Amino acid sequence: MKKVMKQLLLVSIVLCFIFTSACSEQQKANADKNQVLTIIRNVTSEPANMDPTFSDDSAAFEVFRSIMEGLVALDEKAQPQPAIAKEWTVSEDGLVYTFKLRPTKWSNGDPLTAHDFEFAWKRMLDSKNKGRAEYAYQLFYLKNGEKYQQGKAKAEEVGVKATSDDTLVVNLEQPVPYFLSLTSTPAYFPLNKKVVESDPNWAKNADTYVSNGPFKIKTWIHDQKIELVKNENYWDKGKVRLKQINLPFVNSAQTAYQMFLSNQADYIAGNSIPADLTPQLLKEGKAKSIPDTTPYFFIFNMKKKPLNNEKIRRAFSLAIDRKAIVEKVAQGGQKVATGLVPWGIPDPAANKDFTDAHPAYVPETAKAEEAKRLLEEGMKEEGITELPEITFDYNTGELHKKIAETVQQMWKKNLGVDVQLRNSELKVFLDRIDKGDFVIARMGIGADYLDPMSFLDLYLTGGDSNSSYWSNTEYDSLIAKAKSTADQKVRMETLHQAEALLMKEMPIAPIYYYSSITMKKDKVKNVKHNPDGTTFKYAYIEE
Repeated sequence: MKKVMKQLLLVSIVLCFIFTSACSEQQKANADKNQVLTIIRNVTSEPANMDPTFSDDSAAFEVFRSIMEGLVALDEKAQPQPAIAKEWTVSEDGLVYTFKLRPTKWSNGDPLTAHDFEFAWKRMLDSKNKGRAEYAYQLFYLKNGEKYQQGKAKAEEVGVKATSDDTLVVNLEQPVPYFLSLTSTPAYFPLNKKVVESDPNWAKNADTYVSNGPFKIKTWIHDQKIELVKNENYWDKGKVRLKQINLPFVNSAQTAYQMFLSNQADYIAGNSIPADLTPQLLKEGKAKSIPDTTPYFFIFNMKKKPLNNEKIRRAFSLAIDRKAIVEKVAQGGQKVATGLVPWGIPDPAANKDFTDAHPAYVPETAKAEEAKRLLEEGMKEEGITELPEITFDYNTGELHKKIAETVQQMWKKNLGVDVQLRNSELKVFLDRIDKGDFVIARMGIGADYLDPMSFLDLYLTGGDSNSSYWSNTEYDSLIAKAKSTADQKVRMETLHQAEALLMKEMPIAPIYYYSSITMKKDKVKNVKHNPDGTTFKYAYIEE
C-alpha cells in the first residue's frame, strides 16, 4: 500500500512539474507576444532621408538609434563600449586605431565586414556627394579625408583600410580625444556595399532597407508609420526583448497625448506632449523632464539682406525674451541658452559643464531699447529706411508654432517689425534650409558626441551644415587650432574663444537648451536615456 502511495505521489509530482513547466512556457510565449512597444517621440513626420550618408534630420536619426550600429556604442555615462568592434588598440601617438570586428551579419543575412565600414566612410567623403553628405566634415579627422572630398587625394589615400574581413585600421590627421565616441554616430555607420551599389533607392522602402542594429524595418507606410521588428541577425540579440516597435507619424501633440491616454501609445516624448499640460503633468509626476544635449536656436540667412548686417541680427536676438519662452511657452524644464553649446557637454579643463565655464553671451530677457538702437544703426549702415519682408520658417509642430507666434509678437512689440510666419512639413522645411530659401528659421541640433566641437565646427566657412552662410577666418583658425591638439586646456580655451566670436557676430540666436519631456506606461521598463539619445535596445514590457 505504501509502495502504491509513493508511486501515486511520484506521478503527481511529475504531472505537477510538467503542468508547471507547460504553464511557464505558455506564460513566456504570451509575454513574448506582448513585447510590442508603440512610441511617439521625434518621428512625428516622414524622415527626410533614411540613407545614413545623406541624412541630417532628427526623425531619421531617431530611427537609426534602433536599426543601425557603429563600431562602438555610448553607455549611460557617455563612455564608448564595444559594439560591432569587439576590441581595439590605439597607437602611442594617438594617430592609429585598429578595430577588431566581431562576427555579425546584416539584416538580410549578408556578412558584415570591415570592408563595409571602409566603403561607407569613403562614400560619405566622395567629392561626388559634396553638398549632399552634410556630415562628411565629421570624417575630416581621417588622414586625407578632407583632401579626398576636395578632389586633392585618391580614395586609397584616405586613412581607413579594411586589412581583412574583421580588421579595420584607421589613420588620423592628428590625435582626437573623442574619436571613439565619433564612431558611434551615423556618419561612421557601415553600409552594405552590395545593396547600396545595386539599388540607388535601397533606403526608401522597407523591403529593400538593410540595417545592422537590434531592430530592422518591417513596415514603412510613407507619411503614416514605420514598424520595426527584432533583428534575428543582430550580434547581441539575446539582450533584445522587444519583438516590435511601432513608430506612427503623429505631428499633433494633442493627438499623441490622447493616444497615450487611450492605450494606443506606450511611450511619448518631446513635442508629443502638449506644452500647456506639461507643468501639471510634471507636478503630478505623470511626466518626467530629462535634460537633452540639444540647443533650440534661430538661424539668420546672411545671404538675405539686411540680415548680412551684424547689428540687425543682434537686434532681432536682443528683442527676444528667452526666459518668457522657457517659463510660459515651453514649460518643460528647459534652460535659457547662454550660447550655442548646450548643458551636459563637459569642459574637462574646468571640470564643469562647458556652459558654466563662460559668461552668458545672450541675456535671458529682452533688451528692447538696445535692440531698437541696433536696428536703426544697422538700417542706416545698409542705406534703408524700412525693412524688406521678413519671414520666419518653422517645421510642423505645436510647440514650434507657439514659439514662432510668441517671438513674432516680441519682434513687433520690441522692434516694431512685422514678421510673417511660414510653416512646412519636415521634408519641405529641410529642403528650404538646404536651398537657402529662408530669412530666419528655427533649428535644433543634438550632440553627435559629447564635446563642444560637435556644435562649433558646424559654422566653419563653406561647411555643408553652415546654413547661415556665415564666414569668419578667425573663427576657422580657432577651430583648426582646437582640432590640432589633444591638450584639453588648449582645446577648451580655444573653443571658448570660438563660441564667443560666434555669439558676437550672431549668425545664430540661441533660445534654450532642450529638456526631453517623457511619459510612459508603468509596464514599459528599462528604457535608457543616454547622453547621446534614448535607446530601446534593452527595453521590455512587464506583464
